[in-house]
Amino acid sequence: MRFQNILFDLYGTLVDIRTDEHSSALWEEMANIYARNGAVYTPEELEKRYFDTVAELEAGFPQLRRDAHEAHPEIKLGCVFQKLYRDRGGPADPALVLHTGRRFRELSTEYVRLYPGARELLTELRERGRGVWLLSNAQAMFTRPELQKVGLDGAFDGVYLSSDYGVKKPDTRFFEILLRERKIDPASAAMVGNDGACDIRPAKALGMAAVYIRSNISPAEPWPEADLCLDGPDYARVREFLRS
Repeated sequence: MRFQNILFDLYGTLVDIRTDEHSSALWEEMANIYARNGAVYTPEELEKRYFDTVAELEAGFPQLRRDAHEAHPEIKLGCVFQKLYRDRGGPADPALVLHTGRRFRELSTEYVRLYPGARELLTELRERGRGVWLLSNAQAMFTRPELQKVGLDGAFDGVYLSSDYGVKKPDTRFFEILLRERKIDPASAAMVGNDGACDIRPAKALGMAAVYIRSNISPAEPWPEADLCLDGPDYARVREFLRS
């Protein structure tokens, strides 16, 4: 078989998600959490300070996409939640910061769910001896619990999240980290993703095959120059292509 290793994007490729980081209910509850832990803000003030701090940490990073579900993947959002505690004299121990960040994600997420057939595809590929890898623009503190929630914990041979590496797609360095660490020949690998600029173009530039899935949360863009383009998560077609 040509494809011995398959790299998958997560959000919009295997998982459907909708988030809202600007709801009033979110910031009211976040202000309550901070107040209970000694850092008092109004909801409006906390929201503003959060996004201002994110902007400060992102300064100098190139931004191609600002999708809400990606949640500022190049930086570590734990640093933001920690700073908001410290700025008001509250505790900022790692356990509290992690709890606060995960509660923020829970409150800002309207839903997170697998596309039908996604788990079955990953299971079949691994049963056939393929290497199955996750390469996602994402926050580890958010995504690792979400992988458990949707039943994908343990579904991959390795998980690569951009917040852990300080680099994100479409930067080919993110791809190269995985390829180098796992000793993968790009000519025998395929990338499956829902974003032409972030997933397909860099994969092709590195000599990989690429499958593009236009999903409900794909960015508005022309059809990319992928080896296979699909209008929706048609995993039967993906499976057929990867068997070739």
